[in-house]
Amino acid sequence: MTSSPAPPTWSPWGREYARSGDHYVFGTGPSDFALEVAGLVRPGDRVLDLGSGEGRDAVFFAERGAVVTGVELSSAGIAKARRLARSRHAHVTWMEGTMTGPLPAGRFDLIFSCGSVHYVARPARIELFRRLEEMTRPGGYQAHLAFTDRLIHEEKGEVVDYFSEGELRETFGSWRRVVYGQYTIDCTQDGTIHRHAVEELIAERPAA
Repeated sequence: MTSSPAPPTWSPWGREYARSGDHYVFGTGPSDFALEVAGLVRPGDRVLDLGSGEGRDAVFFAERGAVVTGVELSSAGIAKARRLARSRHAHVTWMEGTMTGPLPAGRFDLIFSCGSVHYVARPARIELFRRLEEMTRPGGYQAHLAFTDRLIHEEKGEVVDYFSEGELRETFGSWRRVVYGQYTIDCTQDGTIHRHAVEELIAERPAA
């Protein structure tokens, strides 16, 4: 007897960006993870933000002088991100689409995702990370924060393909780990007090 295929992943946040009007669901200041990564970003660096949401981290990197491209599936998210960038006098190139679809050409100094890559199903994730490696310049960085299956709380009907513990570390096994950690974060986005288990990795692609 064959098992039924896993349901497709689904993120509710695009719907929330539209429903919330002028309110920014996750705020307009940078995420804690973006603040952690910021020391690696120099003026003129090319930065790719995958799943950029309402734009808070992409705008933050642009304010530091980076040349930033934000990729986001939600048109409502991009509209709010554009508004945020204008209010901060920051220039960001926005691309509407999935992170497994067309991505900008060239090499990046930093490829970044915060709380988004776990919405990519595992088979597609394998191919995505292969592509992203080629898109990272030698000596450049990738930084990802993803939810793991150590602690599961699904919000607003979302369907997540949770990372297993250590999966990010294993994916970048040949890269130099700059920061690696597993921990839990508090959240109230669905109106309840709950926690998520996360794995974060900041890694440098070998220069050779």
